[in-house]
Formats: sequence, C-alpha cells, structure tokens
Amino acid sequence: MLKDITLGQYYPTDSRIHKLDPRVKIMFTFVFMVTIFMINKFYPFVFIVAFLMLLSKSSAVPGKFLIKGVKPLWPLLLITFFINALLTQGEILWSIGFLKITYEGLRLGMFMIIRLVLLIVGTSLLTLTTSPIELTDGIEKLLNPFKKIGLPAHEIAMMMTIALRFIPTLLEETDKIMKAQMARGADFESRNIVERAKSLVPLLVPLFISAFRRADELAMAMESRCYRGGEGKTRMNEISMSKSDYGAFILSTAIMIMIACTRFLN
Repeated sequence: MLKDITLGQYYPTDSRIHKLDPRVKIMFTFVFMVTIFMINKFYPFVFIVAFLMLLSKSSAVPGKFLIKGVKPLWPLLLITFFINALLTQGEILWSIGFLKITYEGLRLGMFMIIRLVLLIVGTSLLTLTTSPIELTDGIEKLLNPFKKIGLPAHEIAMMMTIALRFIPTLLEETDKIMKAQMARGADFESRNIVERAKSLVPLLVPLFISAFRRADELAMAMESRCYRGGEGKTRMNEISMSKSDYGAFILSTAIMIMIACTRFLN
C-alpha cells in the first residue's frame, strides 16, 4: 500500500504539461487549492473533476496512477468524515448517548472528503509532471523578489524540493523495514488497532536512523561537489516564460475563477 503513494514521484514523458514552465504549474496549483476550498456546492466539483481528467490526458499520466495515490489515505478520509459528521451542530438525524450525527455534519464531511481527494490528485500532478531540478528552479524564481528582505530563496527552494522528493525514498525504506520485521515475526496485519499501533513503534527507530543516514550522505555528496548554496550558482538551462506558458496560466486560472464564483450563486 505504501508503494501506491504518488506524491513526490516524477513520471517522465514528453507531454504538453511536462513542457510548461514550472512556475506556471506551481502558481496554478495554489490557485487550484484555493478554488476547491472556496466551493460550497456539490455540482462545481464535477467541473473540477472534468478539468483534472483533461490535465491527466494532456500530461500522458494515466488516470489510474493518480487515483492509486488516494488509496493509502482512505483511513484519514474516513476519520475526517466521521469527525465532521459527529461534531458539527445542526439537524440531528441519528443519536445514541452523546454521539449525534447531523445533516450539516454529513454534508460537511462529504465536502472534506471530496476536497482532500482532489487536493491529493491536483498536487500529485505537479510533482508527476515536473522534474526535481525544474521544481527547485521554479520555486526559487518565484521567491526571488523576497531576497530584498533577506529571504534565502535558493535554500528554501532546495529544502522544499529535497523534502518532497524524499517521500518516495522513505516510503520504499519503510516497506523494506516492514518486510524484514514481518520475516522475523512482527505482525502489521492485526485487526486490533492497539496492537497494530504498538507494532509500529519498533518500525520508527530504524526508519529514523535510515533517514538521518541518508540526509548525512546527501550533505556529504553536496559538499564534495563544492555546493555553496545559491551564491554564484549558474544553470545549464535557464527557464523562461513563453507565450504558451502565459496563455495556459491565464486560461486555467480563468476556469478556476469561474468555478469559484459559483459560491456566490443562489
């Protein structure tokens, strides 16, 4: 199940979405995130899903690959749904003792599940269609104006990209440790939630050790290549915005604004 997480992975192919400037994809991702949390009706989500399907088709990333990334998070989605259903005040549909499920809670719970699923799929498209180098350069370019107030744009961009790209590596390491411990008799498949939680404790120690070891190896590799941050850094390929990049951002942002405006319709 850990291998199903697609966030942080890169899907190499030659598509229109892959060729877009990384700044366009990063900025649109923020616009997309704001839009899905502004929607307060169910029917606009249909347009969001249709738009994501169009992006998936244009990016040559299989839709099944995107949906696969949601599967490992179903426990979190269910917990989110029940928390909203039980703690939201409103018209009571069912109650037992102090537990009450309300119509407003069910509605809000469904909204949160749909928003989280779309958020995972949308942000996964960003990393799947943008290489680590492009992602770092794009974030750095967007943060460059803040250098005037002392913000280390390159260092922040590098840290964010490394953290994002380490997700698949850590998941792979976790899977290896779990298989090794299961071969020694560890039980990660127990139906008892308490027992499963206890069995995860021995997993955390070797995982943290492995993460620190990889971080140390990465730091040594960067130092051996004379990495000194963004100062005096040059690039083999400079990213630049073309007319098609501007057009794609304006068109996609206009679509998101129109969908967000449904919030104000009766």
